[in-house]
Amino acid sequence: MVALAALTLMNACNTKSASTPADAVLENIHARKSVRQFTDEPVSQEHIETMLKAAMAAPTAVNYQPWRFVVITERARLDAMAEVLPYAKMLKQAPLAIVVCGETTWFEGRENTYWQQDCSAATQNILLAAEALGLGAVWTGVYPNMELARPLAEFLGLPGTVQPLCCIPIGHHDGTTQPRDKWKPENIHYEKW
Repeated sequence: MVALAALTLMNACNTKSASTPADAVLENIHARKSVRQFTDEPVSQEHIETMLKAAMAAPTAVNYQPWRFVVITERARLDAMAEVLPYAKMLKQAPLAIVVCGETTWFEGRENTYWQQDCSAATQNILLAAEALGLGAVWTGVYPNMELARPLAEFLGLPGTVQPLCCIPIGHHDGTTQPRDKWKPENIHYEKW
């Protein structure tokens, strides 16, 4: 988390008016948006590793770290994956996709009932890191829709105990997508409902 905060601060100092590390982190969170339009500029290996390091800094139940990542950069594979995932057609534009997967078993082969939460936290860190790096990204859901998860798992050659949670198309955005204000005080309850 410290690495992501430092990365966010560096980006904020370069492009935004943040005056403190907290301001930089909060500005990055509020600037995050779901980007579905990309240029054809590739994402550097350094940026890919930065996003994956941020993902692996996520909280995880009993520090089990069930996340597994499949990184796709080959144009033909991205195009083919867009056919497997009908809600991720933007893969035909994106130069990169990270599929966040989870190991569904843990100690002594028992079912890991927390893999979805752990991998969701890792996904959010990827999205925030992408924003901090000046990239665009969008979370496209896969699990628990088995009509999407099974074909994607087969396409990626995942082992039987590894389940795809989501696919994140990532790239340099065209600048048209803006963040949405999702603040709704009516959704907040104090002490009890």
